[in-house]
Amino acid sequence: MWRSIFARLRITYCMKPILSVLFATLLMLGAVAQNSRDQMSLKGTDRIAKEVRHEILLLPYYGVFDVLSYKVDPNGTVTLTGSVTRPTLKSDAENVIKKIEGVEKVDNQIEVLPPSPNDDRIRRAAFNEIYGYSALNKYAWESVQSIHIIVKNGALTLEGQVDSEGDKNIAEIRAKGVSGAFSVKNDLRVGSADSGGQETVVHKP
Repeated sequence: MWRSIFARLRITYCMKPILSVLFATLLMLGAVAQNSRDQMSLKGTDRIAKEVRHEILLLPYYGVFDVLSYKVDPNGTVTLTGSVTRPTLKSDAENVIKKIEGVEKVDNQIEVLPPSPNDDRIRRAAFNEIYGYSALNKYAWESVQSIHIIVKNGALTLEGQVDSEGDKNIAEIRAKGVSGAFSVKNDLRVGSADSGGQETVVHKP
């Protein structure tokens, strides 16, 4: 009987290092598999983000008085934000994004700006002040200008991108010269567009 007990103890003692190695190997394999899944998820998010941007750029009524932004989450949710002058642009954006492979849900937070003759006048005046100025005229030749002019109830906001801090400051100065604008907020970004799943303002280069 004692021999049987001692034999079992020796087997158990010998198995401990093997089990420890096996457990460590399983942990390592699990970490590698998780990292692989994370990498695949990141690649999928990048692909979706590029397709979202592409589809937004193709929207026929997306113009200088609108601004659209997007964010892509790893779970396949695309969040749309921004402000538009046409209600149809909000629904059109959601409809095209829904069709992208890998998109599970569209959270449409796009604001439709209220109709206002005064806001329309401010928009036109701001457009002339900004794009009619020689230092900023280069941005006027894009298919949709990268300086977006958003007006709501007399409040003017500049969105989009410019090449330098100097251009950003000039645009703000020009906007502040628009009669009837109660306030001017400068949200212009300097440099190239953000990439990946981060929230990104879309303009047509």
